[in-house]
Amino acid sequence: MTLLPLNPAMAATDPPPVMEARRWLAGLTFPADRPLINVSQAAPVDLPPLALRQAIAEAALNDPAAHLYGPVLGLPTLRAEIALRWSLGYGGVIAPEQVAITQGCNQAFTAVMSTLAGAGDEVILPTPWYFNHKMWLDMQGVRSVPLATGPDLLPDPARAAALITDRTKAIVLVSPNNPGGVEYPADLVAAFRDLARAQGIALILDETYRDFDSRTGRPHDLFSDPDWADCFIQLYSFSKAYRLTGHRVGAVVASVARLAEVEKFLDTVAICPSQLGQIAALWGMQNLAQWVAGERDEILARRAAMVAGFHALEGWRLLGCGAYFAYVEHPFAHASGAVYTSDAVCKLAVQKAATLMLPGTMFQPASHPEGARQIRIAFANVDRDGIATLFDRLANFHP
Repeated sequence: MTLLPLNPAMAATDPPPVMEARRWLAGLTFPADRPLINVSQAAPVDLPPLALRQAIAEAALNDPAAHLYGPVLGLPTLRAEIALRWSLGYGGVIAPEQVAITQGCNQAFTAVMSTLAGAGDEVILPTPWYFNHKMWLDMQGVRSVPLATGPDLLPDPARAAALITDRTKAIVLVSPNNPGGVEYPADLVAAFRDLARAQGIALILDETYRDFDSRTGRPHDLFSDPDWADCFIQLYSFSKAYRLTGHRVGAVVASVARLAEVEKFLDTVAICPSQLGQIAALWGMQNLAQWVAGERDEILARRAAMVAGFHALEGWRLLGCGAYFAYVEHPFAHASGAVYTSDAVCKLAVQKAATLMLPGTMFQPASHPEGARQIRIAFANVDRDGIATLFDRLANFHP
């Protein structure tokens, strides 16, 4: 049989890690008294609150525009609401025209990156990196330049500066971090902004997990700079705060000129964002502040349980913990002294401990051997009793 052509960049892109991990479950069954603990994916599985679902249903039943194409860059009311709230929250000036709505934050990244970099260009990604960022760059033939972080998982602007070449188009940060969980200090984010501005490249800051930051007040001051749009691009997601994962609503905040280019990408790929998702996001912003605060409190309580649990778990080392994630080093080695690779550990943990985690090798390049000791645990869907059960299983697990 003759095979159809395959884009070599696509062929060279790794498969989606979450989907790969789910394949480890094939053929396995878990008894009712020992169900699978799935800490592989960072997405809420509970339904949105009832009032929000009712708002979606009302729009679906009675708003004809909810079923039609809308503006490519999103509903003006939602863009204006984001601009207003971000201006107040970050202490800056953001215009509605500097906001675009996308089909989730992943599309926000792909749209922005499509305006910045093409085949042969380079983008700096701190490691451990968010695998979907790396996958998109691979698909486009853009070289991901890994920026190794230290034991604190914080990237160093000086080390980043040494990686910049005439092909570098952007530096990408994620805070609170996926997969590391760490929250980047405001002065560190500002230092990366200064570096990007001096080098004439973009700083992209993905703040998908902003609503679960443990700090009070604004997480950074970049929007307070009146010239913020000359180099700074922010990405955001409504999926986590309002449990709207299936509705795919994200946002880009950038210069008007940048969004004019983003519009070309979005019109070609999706024409417009989901109308019902946008209606839900707007309703949530206007009505669910107290509910989101409660969600944040619960996530912070689970974070505290994770920190306490790993401090008491012999041999394991907690590298970072925040938002939805704990990022850890496992203690396991063969009798010969060779380290069990994290992918082997995670596959065996499914079989022996009924626990599904993602190995650090999915978040690190092959050139970074530390990934073989690292594991990401996404704890947002595990309550505190479930977290206690998780630690019981890890304490009794050995490959």
